[in-house]
Formats: sequence, C-alpha cells, structure tokens
Amino acid sequence: MQISHYLHRLRVCARHQIALTVKTLHAQIIKLGLHQYGPLPNTLIDAYGKCDLVQYAHHLLEEMPQRDHVSWASILTAYNQANLPQKTISIFSTMLALDKLQPDHFVFASLVKACGSLGATRLGKQVHACFVLSPFCDDDVVKSSLVDMYAKCGLPNNARAVFDSIKLKNSVSWTAMLSAYARSGRKKDAMEIFEQAPVRNLFLWTALVSGLVQSRNEIDAFYSFIEMRREGVDIVDPLVLSSIVGACANFAVLELGKQIHGLVIALGYESCLFISNAIVDMYAKCSDIIAAKDIFGRMRRKDVVSWTSIIVGTAQHGQAEETLALYDEMVSAGVKPNEVTFVGLIYACSHVGLVGKGRKLFKSMIEDYGITPSLQHYTCLLDLLSRSGHLDEAENLIKAMPFEPDEPTWAALLSACKHHRNTEMGTRVANHLLSLKPEDPSSYILLSNVYASAAMWQHVSKVRKLMSVMEVKKEPGYSYIEFGKGSHIFYAGETSHPLKDEIFELLTELDAEMKRRGYVPDTSSVLHDMEQKEKERQLFWHSERLAVAYGLLKSVPGTVLRVVKNLRVCGDCHIVMKMVSSITKREIVVRDATRYHHFKDGKCSCNDFW
Repeated sequence: MQISHYLHRLRVCARHQIALTVKTLHAQIIKLGLHQYGPLPNTLIDAYGKCDLVQYAHHLLEEMPQRDHVSWASILTAYNQANLPQKTISIFSTMLALDKLQPDHFVFASLVKACGSLGATRLGKQVHACFVLSPFCDDDVVKSSLVDMYAKCGLPNNARAVFDSIKLKNSVSWTAMLSAYARSGRKKDAMEIFEQAPVRNLFLWTALVSGLVQSRNEIDAFYSFIEMRREGVDIVDPLVLSSIVGACANFAVLELGKQIHGLVIALGYESCLFISNAIVDMYAKCSDIIAAKDIFGRMRRKDVVSWTSIIVGTAQHGQAEETLALYDEMVSAGVKPNEVTFVGLIYACSHVGLVGKGRKLFKSMIEDYGITPSLQHYTCLLDLLSRSGHLDEAENLIKAMPFEPDEPTWAALLSACKHHRNTEMGTRVANHLLSLKPEDPSSYILLSNVYASAAMWQHVSKVRKLMSVMEVKKEPGYSYIEFGKGSHIFYAGETSHPLKDEIFELLTELDAEMKRRGYVPDTSSVLHDMEQKEKERQLFWHSERLAVAYGLLKSVPGTVLRVVKNLRVCGDCHIVMKMVSSITKREIVVRDATRYHHFKDGKCSCNDFW
C-alpha cells in the first residue's frame, strides 16, 4: 500500500514539477527503508529530472546497486530536459562500460534527441546505424525522433527516408517531417506534407510557421499564421507566438509586432518568459527601444536571455552607458552572462571609445566565466580598438587571434584606417582585402576610397573594373517605411511612385536648404565613371531619402520616422539624414545592414562612425 502511495505522489509531483514535495517524499522513503525497493528509485530519478533537479537524479543513479534500462532512460531524459545534451551523450558511455547494457528503444530516443539538440550530424548517423542493427529497429517513436534530428541537422532528404519507413505515422512524425522541409526553405515540399497530414493541429501549424521563419521566409510565415487564426486553431501552446514575434523582429514590422503583442496579452501569455524575451527583442529590432525597455522593466522573472536581449538592444541603439549599467544589474541579480551578452557589451564600448572597459570585459569573459572567444568577439574588440585609433594593436589582434580573419574583419580595420587617415596601414590592409576577392559591394567602395586618398589611381581603376563585374551580383538598394497596416517600399532611383512629384518637390526643397547650410554632396560612394552632376543626381534618388520624404509627407507632425534599409547607409545619405532631422525637427531612425542610426537635432547616435 505504501509503495503504490509513494509512486502515485511522485508521479503527480513530476507532472506538476513540485520539487520541494519530491525531496520530502524522498526523505520519508529513506526513513522507511524503501529507497531501493522495486520501482521507487527509478520513479525518484524521473521525478527529480522533471523538476529540473538533475544533480539529485544523477546522485541517486550513482547510489543504485543495480541499474536497468529504465534507470538510464530516466537520467538521459532528465539531461535532455535540462538542456544538457552533451551530458546525455557522455553519460551513455558509462551505461555501456559499467552496466554492460545495450540501448533499448527509450535510450535510443533520448540519444537521438541529444544529437538533434547538438546538431551532431555524424554522431546522429552513428546512433541511427546502431538503431537499424538493433532489435528495436521497427520502433516508430525512435524513427520519429530521427526525423526530428535530421530536420535540426538540416538534412531533409535523410529525414524523408526515415519518415517513409514509419508504418504508423502519428502527429509527431508528420510535424517533424514538415519542420525538416520548412527549416530548409523547401516551401513546396513543406506545403505538400502539410496538405497530406491527416490532422492539422496546433503543433503542425507551429512547425510550419517556425520553419518558415527560420528559413527567412517571413512573408509566408505571416500568411500561414493568419490562415491558422482563420481556421480557429486554439493556441494552447505559445511557441507559435514566439516564432511569429521573431518574424516581426526579422522583418522590422513594428505595427504588426504591436498587433501580435496585443494577441499575446489577450491570450494570457504575457507572463510566459520566452514570449516576453521575444517581445523585448522584437521592439529593439523594430527600432522602438523605449518599448523594449518598458516590457523588460515590467517582467517579473528575468533569465540570461532577457538580460542579453535588452543589453544587445541598447548597445545596437548606441546607448552604451545604459548597456553597461544593465550589465552591472544583471551580475548583481546573480544571472551569469553568456557569449551573446559579451558581444553586446564590447559592441557598446566601441561606440563611446571605452577601450579600457572593453579590454576588461573581454578578459573577464575568458577568466571569470570560462567563455572561449568566438570570431564575433574578436571582431567586436577589433572594432573597439580601431574606432579609438589603436590601429597597431588592432592589426596585431587580427594576426594573433585563433581564427582566419574574414572579409568583415579586414573591412572594419580598413574603415578605421580611412577614418584616422593612416594611409600606410590602409594601403597594406586594402591590398590584403582585395586579394580576398570580397563579395560585399560596400567593401569595394571602401577600397576605392582608400586607394583614391593615397593617389593610387591604377588600383582605383582595378577596383572599379571589379565593381562593374560585381554590379551583376549586387543586391538593389531599397528602403521601406511603415504606415498603418502597410509598408511602403522604395528602390534606389525609383520614379514610378504615385507621389513621385510631391517627393521630388520636397527633396528639392530640402536639398536647397541643406546647401544654404553648407551641404556639399559626398560622391565618393558613386564608383561609376560619370560627371559630378550625374553622381549627385544618383545620390539624390537613394532609397532611404525617398522613404523619409514620403514619411514627412504622410505622417503626423512630430512622430518618429522609422526606416529599414537592406544595405549600409552611404556617407552622403548619413549627412543628409542628420541635416533633415535638424531642418524638420523630426527624429529619424534608420536600421541599415550594419546597425541602428538615431538621427535627431542634426546628430546621429553612431557618432559618425559605422
């Protein structure tokens, strides 16, 4: 009677994650001398694992005189649930070595899940091979896990081969297969699976929407989400909301993001931690950092993702002092920063020239938190040193770092050489960058300007010839601005817009006023061989200017204009935006391919270095 009583209570505690009661029940079981009796030890391991007390579960496993497949399956599941897949893999070898047990279908499922979480394709294939040769090779649950693993590893064809071998396909296998195609950007195949699935439940819709967002097909994700709402699917799990909020962030559609935020509140998911984190990130990426800070401030519970989202957000918006203050609060709250946190922190330091602080943070990341710097960390530190004029140290950092420097790394140093007028180093770095055959058009503009400043006209000519070849590959510049329920897109040189005459008239008036204030067009970014007037005309029709002019014509006076550009803002447009913000007394926020620019009262948050 006592055994069944404790088994029932432990299972209830595991289901509802009541950790304190599990500990109390465990103590009672020990006092009664039942701790090694029948199924109680395995049930205790399972309960501790589901209550996120994996260390207790592991200790219990080690104390067991005899472990079976259920014991090992429970601890492997516990490590997977604790998001420690590496531990799942490492402890499996102990099972083989100590207890001489071969994996059963439950253990295989746990191993496959761990491989999927790690993206460990090679190890996953080895586990798959062992499964095929095992007595459990027909188990459909393991096969569904394999489909999910191959989806996460970006191998949809492998996933399909396993999927086709499943005899009784359930909603899990259909969802995993759909996810495999959607994540890989194979929309047609994903929709085919979606149409064939016997049941269109929330999880199938979630896989479709999430996969489309991950493969950067945000428009399709939006339409799918709207269709899901029309079909009246009950959102009993908020994961799909997190995905669609992420799509709003990627696409920088603030108004739609606000609507989704409203839906989150209406459905009662605002207190859900990962949803709140996604909303903070969304507002920051949609250039409304004030709303992001407001949501963050009202969160009752904050984890490392919460803190990192607001730290990176404020850093990208040029609010360095606030970024560093938030970090101090984070540490005081006992939250351990991660790799992304330090990217944001060092990035923030680069905007205000806090070289000493940046170096200290880089050192703390390694020594205090045991984080191995990535190429992104080195690039941020390089940017900090370069911006502040420590060019020799920056060049030495490139030579010393344990990564092969890529195009953006060399371009960052070259940009700094140009900014600080170090022609000798600039020429040397330019030659190296040119030898890499860069793919980013902005790198060629930078190269041309550096060579021109050094009067190396043959090199300028070479770069221009390469640029003419690149012109075929170059993505056309466009900007968009949101109004109401829609976005208005403008392409560079566009003259077909219904309001083209009004836009042209306003830009002409602004141009005249800017020239009265001393504006001289900077045509260095126009590499085509043409007359000065033609170069100026090209600049005049750059997409961000058209978007801002449209915004000035259509928006309520005093409102912030928010523009998104797919390419880096050129030097001349940067000057123009500053002057327009001063002339019109309007704040203009431009999110370009590099960062966020807040133009206000004739100044920019990037301090004219981007």
